[in-house]
Amino acid sequence: MSDKKLWAGRFAEPTDAFVEAFTASVEFDQRLAPYDIQGSIAHATMLARQGILSEQERDDIVDGLLRILARIEAGQFRWSVALEDVHMNIEAALTEDIGIAGKKLHTGRSRNDQVATDVRLWLRAELAEIRIAIRRLQHALLDLAEREAETVMPGFTHLQTAQPVTFGHHMMAWFEMLDRDHDRMADCAVRVNVMPLGAAALAGTTYPIDRRYTAELMAFDHPAENSLDAVSDRDFAIEFAAAASILMMHLSRMSEELILWSSAQFHFVTLSDSFCTGSSIMPQKKNPDVPELIRGKSGRVFGHLMALLTLMKSQPLAYNKDNQEDKEPLFDAVDNIKGSLKVFAAMIPAISCDRDAMRLATMRGFATATDLADYLVRKGIPFRDAHEVVGKSVAYCVQKGCDLADLELAELQRFSPAIGADVFEFLTLEGSVAARDHIGGTAPAQVRAAIGRARLRIA
Repeated sequence: MSDKKLWAGRFAEPTDAFVEAFTASVEFDQRLAPYDIQGSIAHATMLARQGILSEQERDDIVDGLLRILARIEAGQFRWSVALEDVHMNIEAALTEDIGIAGKKLHTGRSRNDQVATDVRLWLRAELAEIRIAIRRLQHALLDLAEREAETVMPGFTHLQTAQPVTFGHHMMAWFEMLDRDHDRMADCAVRVNVMPLGAAALAGTTYPIDRRYTAELMAFDHPAENSLDAVSDRDFAIEFAAAASILMMHLSRMSEELILWSSAQFHFVTLSDSFCTGSSIMPQKKNPDVPELIRGKSGRVFGHLMALLTLMKSQPLAYNKDNQEDKEPLFDAVDNIKGSLKVFAAMIPAISCDRDAMRLATMRGFATATDLADYLVRKGIPFRDAHEVVGKSVAYCVQKGCDLADLELAELQRFSPAIGADVFEFLTLEGSVAARDHIGGTAPAQVRAAIGRARLRIA
């Protein structure tokens, strides 16, 4: 394959060797090759339908492109930095293979609309895979939530024990976060699925092309309405990076909780050895490296969002070479999201819960104090007065070194004569979670109902 540049006619001097390497993108954009070929096949098919190419030229181009794709997939294709990018490498190889017909493929298009089309095709496929990966993780969370629907644990605010919840209820909170992430990815895919091809360099083309037909061939919803916009904006990539950042923020929060819960100080859960590593110097250590790494990767993806926003913020219309810098952050964001989702979906089913440790931690933090206040309100005491009664009761328990449920009825009645023997039904952990028996509540029956609805939602 010749390394002669396909645009060299205008230039009297060769490109400086360093500049050639510095401006080339083929080392990273070659992953777009299957989509570049898909777009070229659709373009050639449309050109033949419009009489711009002959049917024989179309067939030669399509057959040649499929042979190149086979070589690429077999690792037998030689990529040339001198040819700059994935598009020119493939076009040069096609021309070498089939002759003059290969030079006709670029009729009615530019690398500007070609690359925008390739990236959209690639991201559309990746979005579909990401949504499947999110669903896989959600199914794992549902199974864990069902298994631990009655397991009582502390619910926290400010990382202080607040009220009793169930571990299953907590897992369902993670599920809901991911469900919104799935919806954001689906919504992003709508704006990704718009075809730039036919916008050419920036103003369209004088050839009688049929952009709607080309869009139909590649299953795009419709062609881009404005040629300047089609080749120059990367807001679809920025939107994806924003959705990706929110997803990674959620995975980071989940990771943080697993890191805390698996520590000796909490000991709520045990992570499988398969997702942990040891220390080179401290033989007793079992480090939660996988959730720690995912927590770290969230910052990496956030950085890609900022990089893409900064890349676009000062660009005049239409295409600028700056846009070559959109691919590496986009590629890396996708790779890290898919990897994080894959390992999380494998890690969740292997979690084991220490139910006794969770219960003990819940009892240490006066988690049923709000239940006592609610009990007093139901007895006719204003909430603010009930709040004060419970506060004094808790202070008494702190001095005595016990929980509210450990007090005798007579001791509780010292703080309010409205307290009766039935109060202990509400001071137990099971009574507390069972009392929150409404949609969105932590009662085990509601958790199981929520799991049932969720399974139908993502089936």
